Formats: sequence, C-alpha cells, structure tokens
Amino acid sequence: METPMIPAPPPGVSHAWVVFDRGGIRSSGAGGEADRATGRAVTVEDPVRIASISKLVVALGVMRLVEQGRLDLDEDVSGKLGWRLRNPAFPDRPVTLRMLLSHRSSIQDQGDNYVIPLGQTIEAMLADPKSFDANHQPGTYFRYSNLNYPVIASVMERTTGERFDRLIERLVLDPLGLDACFNWSTCSESALGKAVVLYEEDGTPLRDDLKGEGPDCPVVPAADGSCDLSGYVPGTNGALFSPQGGLRISMTDLTIVGQLLLNKGRHRDRPFLSEASIDAMTRPEWRFDGANGTTDDGFYCSYGLGVQLLPVAGDGCRHDLFGGGRKMVGHAGDAYRVRSGLWVDRNRGVGIAYFAANNGKDPPRGRTAYRVVEEWLAGKLGN
Repeated sequence: METPMIPAPPPGVSHAWVVFDRGGIRSSGAGGEADRATGRAVTVEDPVRIASISKLVVALGVMRLVEQGRLDLDEDVSGKLGWRLRNPAFPDRPVTLRMLLSHRSSIQDQGDNYVIPLGQTIEAMLADPKSFDANHQPGTYFRYSNLNYPVIASVMERTTGERFDRLIERLVLDPLGLDACFNWSTCSESALGKAVVLYEEDGTPLRDDLKGEGPDCPVVPAADGSCDLSGYVPGTNGALFSPQGGLRISMTDLTIVGQLLLNKGRHRDRPFLSEASIDAMTRPEWRFDGANGTTDDGFYCSYGLGVQLLPVAGDGCRHDLFGGGRKMVGHAGDAYRVRSGLWVDRNRGVGIAYFAANNGKDPPRGRTAYRVVEEWLAGKLGN
C-alpha cells in the first residue's frame, strides 16, 4: 500500500513507473513533461537515460558470452584485453570479470576517469596508479566504481571483435525485443522521437534534447572534436558508449528485463539465460560486514554480478527501500538529475521499473539512503 506520508514529486519533476509480474503489466503511471519546448507529456513508453541500471543489462550480455564459452568469470582478464591489467600495489593479483562485475576489482573512479574520449584507450587510463585502490587487493573489498564497466565492455569487444553498442544490441536488446540503445546509437527513429529531455535547475537542456534526430556524435569526441568511428578498434576503449550508465530505455521495455529476472532467465517462455546464470547474477558476491567495503552512506550493502540486493540488516546499512526488510534484487540509477530503479521481489513474483527526472542536484532525502522521490515511486509496488 502506498505510504501517504511521502509527498508526490513536485512540479517540474517528470516521472514514470510500471508495476509488473511474471506475465505482464499490473499498473502504470506517469507525470510531467518529456520535452518542455513542445509540452510533450511523459509516458511509460518514452526512453530515458536510465543511469546505472545499465550495468545490469551489461551483466546480461556478459553471462550470455559465458554460456557460449567465450568468457570465464574467474579468468584473468589480461588475456582477453591483450595487455596486463594489474593494480600496481598488488602486481601478482589478477583481476577477473567476477571482480569487475561486483565492484571488487580495486579499480576506482577518480572524477570522470570512466569517460574516455575517442582516440584514447582504456589501457592508458589504467596505467595511472590513481585508477586503483592501493590499500585493498582485488577481490577483497567493495568500492562502487563506474570504471569497472568500460573494462568489462573492452573485454567483451576484444573477445567478439564487435563494437560494444552493436554487440549489446545483438546479445541482449534485440533478443528481448527492446527498442533501447546505448548513447542513442542503435535506437529506432520512433524511440528518438520520444526521448525524455533532461534539464538543469535553470531549465536549460542537460542531456538528450534530440528534436527527433540522433546525436551528431554518440560518443565523447576526439581531442580535435572529430567523431570518426570507422577506424575504431574494438577492445581499445569500451568506455565510448557508456556501459556504466548510457542505456536509453522506456519503462515498459525495462519491465521485460525485470520479468527475465522473475522468470529465471526465460523470455516469452523461451530460454534467454539459464537459471544458473540468473542465480549467479543475483547471489551476493559481497555483503557488508562493517569493514569490507564502502557503502556510500548505507546505500550499497550487498552486490551480485551487476545487481544490487536489498536489504542487509545491521549498522551502516540504510537501503531498505521497500520497508519491512522486503528482499529485492535489481539496480538503482543516479545521473544527470535522474533517479531510477528496477527492482523485483522474486518471492512474490512482482517488480517495478521507474524513473524521476529533473530532480536537481540534491533532491530531498528520505527515511533511507534513497531520496524521497524514489521512496514515493517504490511505494507504487504495494505489498
């Protein structure tokens, strides 16, 4: 039941939500404008930059390659990358996909070091000792880091010889029937025309003011401003298409990803991933014990392979978003004034996908480590 104490989003905050079960949509709603210039209202069919929920979708692609025998979660990724990836403080400790997917690789963000322009390489970025936690060896400590996912994308690219945006379309988006894409590069004209524009506090467009057309450059351009992707060598810069957060997808399409988790890897009664792969993704690789990781003020306390798990009881954990200790798996997103979530209750066979855009830099905080607007949206799931 929705908690009446939580206020609805204020004017200017655009939002949409879909409650679903294993078979379909139970309820949905939306409010606000997708495009202030035209007055177009937001709908659950409109694609939005969903931020870090993108990581869950990348993990689905990784697990498909694992099932094909092309990747191994516990193999040193250096062999796939073609160069030696090591934390300089722990040169004898390999880094694996399992560590990268679960943020236990010892790779860390330094500002926006996960944004690597065209013409530069991820190898050069990871040659900088500041890209690593010198105090904890790989596999022993959780530190949420966006930079893990460009490394994963680089491994995927070099393994297959395919550019990440096209590869994830082939592995995940097309098989699931999703009109979604990373950095708008492979979305349909229809999706481009329904983009949710993201705004600064002063009302100026911050991202995705497309006016029905794809961006001139779907990646961060080269230093000279050019955007010629024809010479790009897959595997050299998996950051280009923002695997850590660049997925554009509607809430109705995001529901299909949630149903995949509820249906143990089956899509429309056909196998997409094995039940064992879904179990591997949603099983905790890390659980906060008071000293084995950073929680971001209690926001992260348990993590699988590209998947957050809620909640963990105990000091330091404040992530019981749905209340009452209700067990949920999925992922949250937070970037460019968007707060988003995809969460499923596998015991009860239900889930919710939502976003709220144009929240400002510091929206009101809630009873948990989440913001009020996220708690309001989570309340739509009910009991």
